[in-house]
Amino acid sequence: GLEALSLEALQALEPRIRENVFDVLGVDASVRSRTSFGGTAPDNVKREIAAWRERLARPVPA
Repeated sequence: GLEALSLEALQALEPRIRENVFDVLGVDASVRSRTSFGGTAPDNVKREIAAWRERLARPVPA
């Protein structure tokens, strides 16, 4: 992916790119950025897990 490119290679494409570009290009940053409904951001996943645990803990209607 883009995170494998050197800073110099990225700056050849866009001179305004700075060293902090690697903070947003990695897999972790990508996962954290997906905050829309159904996204993979850790807070979303934790919220879904909690909701399903609650739902699964309810008795099944006879």
